Amino acid sequence: MKLVCPPPLSIPFTADLLPWAAICSPNSTSRAAAIASSLAPLAIAFSLGCPLSSLASPPASRTFLSSTTPYSQSQSLKTGLEDGLIRACPSMNPGCVSTNPKSSSFAFPLMIPEESSENAVQRLREAVIRTQRNVKFQVDEETPYGRYLQVEVDGGFGRDVMEFLVKREIVAFRCMATKVTYIYPFTTALGDSKGQEKRLDEIKAELGWFSPSFESMD
Repeated sequence: MKLVCPPPLSIPFTADLLPWAAICSPNSTSRAAAIASSLAPLAIAFSLGCPLSSLASPPASRTFLSSTTPYSQSQSLKTGLEDGLIRACPSMNPGCVSTNPKSSSFAFPLMIPEESSENAVQRLREAVIRTQRNVKFQVDEETPYGRYLQVEVDGGFGRDVMEFLVKREIVAFRCMATKVTYIYPFTTALGDSKGQEKRLDEIKAELGWFSPSFESMD
């Protein structure tokens, strides 16, 4: 360890300058080495007890807390097909049921009887109108993956969205509440999928169609 002394200053010595002056005097080489040697153990102990990462200040752009919360995600619920499939239920929305197998609230798709296959879409539209309140069809279009319908209806706490994908003898669907309710400070939404399941049962009964179940597979 080499101690570099500053150039001589043209100021009078005072009491607080005396230690530095003593170290940097022409005959103080051995004295400086002794002081440096005595400080070395203290420096080593300090470096071991305080990692460099704890001493460095974080960059200004670093984000400690994510601004994305379950509530903020629930305000922008996505609809429409995803890779040609009905979407799964969002994890933060318990008021949802979907035929997508990735969904936490899974339901089996509707099966179209052979006698209803020719006018299946029209019959489905009529069943929705007869069983739901304030029905508004937002989308009704042919896609490479089948006939896609998106419908808004009255729900328990606002408007709900029903989506259907009719392909040959199968109707995949998702029914979802568009309003997700939270009670501060909890981050778990209120509600469940029972209301959506009941809605689908009403439509299924109106159509006279059926859907598989785990019980029927036994």
